[in-house]
Amino acid sequence: MGGKRKTLQILAERPDGQMDVDDCARLSRSLSEVLEAADPIAEEYVLEVSSPGIDRPLTAPEDFARFAGHDARVELSHGIDGRRRFKGRLIGLEGSEVVMDVADEKETRRVRFPYSEIAEAKLVLTDRLIQESLKAREAREAKAPH
Repeated sequence: MGGKRKTLQILAERPDGQMDVDDCARLSRSLSEVLEAADPIAEEYVLEVSSPGIDRPLTAPEDFARFAGHDARVELSHGIDGRRRFKGRLIGLEGSEVVMDVADEKETRRVRFPYSEIAEAKLVLTDRLIQESLKAREAREAKAPH
């Protein structure tokens, strides 16, 4: 990201979909060592490591399957029937197509578009998403050795 001081922002999570402050700190230290050795960025910059958060960006095809049933906002590179922005419930991924139920003023319709056409996609923060996130955290904490 630009500005007076450049920022390299890394969003990361463990394979189980979680990421806590300690995980971010460990990753930041490891990445700092690698980046200092390789020196891929000529200018001064700040390294930021964080988790994607509850209303996370959807960046990989498997994200659309993993978060099926949740609401999302999707913007396409090229529109479908003149429309580029969609908000609705993710149904999932069928082959290389993302499937969503999108509510318009009059009806809900099923929309399909190629994953390759997505310019940006993000989960919408809903009560259901928050509740599922809390349940997952509680289950993880129950499993963790004390």
